[in-house]
Amino acid sequence: MAHRSRICAVLLDTGADAYADTVAFWAGALGRTATFDADKRYTALPGALDYIVQRVDSDHRGMHIDIETDDVAAEVARLEALGARRKYQVRSWWVMEDPGGHAFCVVPVQSQSWPDGATEWPQS
Repeated sequence: MAHRSRICAVLLDTGADAYADTVAFWAGALGRTATFDADKRYTALPGALDYIVQRVDSDHRGMHIDIETDDVAAEVARLEALGARRKYQVRSWWVMEDPGGHAFCVVPVQSQSWPDGATEWPQS
């Protein structure tokens, strides 16, 4: 059976010390509305492509993408065949790296606009 996937979000990883300021900056920069709660790990800046500010340990800062799919195992296998590698599993999704060492996540469907823009991949 074929599966589908697409990039659904860009995550901006920031430490707790800069969490509120980072949310405010990106909401203003993107012209989006955010409902900020310092106790929550994620603050969404929704749109056609979601931007999400993620509170992480202060020593880890960066950006990564999430690829959402209706079949996590099939998408992980497809990406491994292209040269990606698994780093670790978190609940129902995988943190992976591309051949250049850039982290990304493969997650189950999570956005309200699914499957708009998703690519259908043949069964391998």
